[in-house]
Amino acid sequence: MKKLSFLFAFLFVLALSAQSPVGVWKTIDDETGDAKSHVEIYEKDGKFYGKVVKLLPAATTEVCGPCPGERAGKSLIDMDILWDLEPYKDYWSYGSIIDPAKGKIYKASVWLEDDNTLKVRGYVGVSVLGRNQNWYRVE
Repeated sequence: MKKLSFLFAFLFVLALSAQSPVGVWKTIDDETGDAKSHVEIYEKDGKFYGKVVKLLPAATTEVCGPCPGERAGKSLIDMDILWDLEPYKDYWSYGSIIDPAKGKIYKASVWLEDDNTLKVRGYVGVSVLGRNQNWYRVE
């Protein structure tokens, strides 16, 4: 009976982790289709954040030049470009994302399309005024 309880608890934790955006994701350039960076999504205090952990050859910038505030002119490596996402229904929302090339901040939502595809939506005002990107899990 004890083994069965342990197995059930293990499978439950495994199922929860499969339903999480936590991990490293490859970002893709909208115009060229080239991979630009790896972003690590992590959880802190019940919210989700995404920081750049690697820039790939197709990256168009290494610093957040036109970015506002504390991000201005800073290296993208280890910078949170996605922050304050909160669980909502079957996705994560109420967060923000920055476009480092333009320095613009957008509202953000993310959801898992499947185990290896993360949909990232940046928008202004309401979600209908935005666009999606696909990020792919790095194995």
